[in-house]
Amino acid sequence: MNKIATRSGKPPLPPSSNPPLSPRQTLPTMYDLPSEDPDEIYIGDEYHSLQSILLRYTFRPSTYPRDRMFVSTNLYIYYDIRNLNWYKRPDWFAVVGVERLYDGHDMRDSYVMWQELVSPFVIVELLSPSTENEDLGRTLRQAGNPPTKWEVYEQILRVPYYIVFSRYTNELQTFHLVGGRYEPAPLSNGRLLIPQLELSLGLWRGSYEGIDRLWLRWFTIDGELILTPDEKAAAAQQEAAAAKQEAAAAKQEAERLAAKLRELNIDLDSLG
Repeated sequence: MNKIATRSGKPPLPPSSNPPLSPRQTLPTMYDLPSEDPDEIYIGDEYHSLQSILLRYTFRPSTYPRDRMFVSTNLYIYYDIRNLNWYKRPDWFAVVGVERLYDGHDMRDSYVMWQELVSPFVIVELLSPSTENEDLGRTLRQAGNPPTKWEVYEQILRVPYYIVFSRYTNELQTFHLVGGRYEPAPLSNGRLLIPQLELSLGLWRGSYEGIDRLWLRWFTIDGELILTPDEKAAAAQQEAAAAKQEAAAAKQEAERLAAKLRELNIDLDSLG
């Protein structure tokens, strides 16, 4: 039997001599799985967009550096290698303990669990009337259909914290994974405390992007607001203006005192 030569002129090594490929090399990655389904229509409203951005801006856990966490909105999470067309798309989620970039260099098109190996730590769903039953675990799985959102978050991904907020009723519902099942998580002063992140999540009434309403946002564990970039810039401007005003007041007072001393024929130089 003739031997097949490689470019070097030597016969190839027998298959058993080649190093085995890892599952990461053989299983589908985010490059193989779509980031959107052309048959699925999703029209994001303004509220979903603004609220998700506010959550992103204020999610600043002190226990993880920025390059060791991933935050996303409406990104497909693939969770079952046996069913590649099964996915969930949370309104907002955060993963901690993973690289910010996929493989350290690329932005993610989707989040593929058998590649990432780290589940989201917190998921937020912004409740809509059409999704309320599934968001709150009231929908039963139909035979032959993928598991429900609640089942995936609770039993497959085992996400520690799951939050549902309705802008229609301003009701905040929080759940914590305990013993493999979601239980209502108590609030402290209206906020969900997450000690592992040294953060808390709660409602804040104020103006964001020119809209005054109740917004869901992150706080420190002690309840201090975590500012957005615009809020930080505005605070810096206020501090600068206050410092300028204080300096002007100090100068005006010094000039008043100097004038008073001159009236008393006191030489300012002699006081030095």
